[in-house]
Amino acid sequence: MKLRMKLVLGLTVLSLGAVPATAGAVSYHPDYKPDNPPQGPKTEPPGKAYGYHCRGVSKKHVKGEKGTPFSQCVKALARADKNPDLTGKKACKGLSKKHVKGQKGTPFSTCVKGVAQMRKEEAAAVAAGSTA
Repeated sequence: MKLRMKLVLGLTVLSLGAVPATAGAVSYHPDYKPDNPPQGPKTEPPGKAYGYHCRGVSKKHVKGEKGTPFSQCVKALARADKNPDLTGKKACKGLSKKHVKGQKGTPFSTCVKGVAQMRKEEAAAVAAGSTA
């Protein structure tokens, strides 16, 4: 092999070894969090904590809509809580049914699940209160 070819090969090997170490140090973030992870406590906080059931819904404002998807979900849960005859579908009808990349479910489906979970926990609290 010619000296020039050995030099090019040696520099290539060195650069390939150095690039991943440098790139990894720059792009590695140990405290990286996805865009919309479910946040908050694992168990429902006491009182009227509607936001607990809307965990994971985007808090970013969508152009042309009134409020954020999260605030719309909270308002829908409050409406459903005040009116027991209102179904989850009817309470959450104004929320988007479009999937957002990186999110689990749609804002609408998360809201409907939140209403169902809220009512389930309400019923459990009433049942526990009547047996005590």
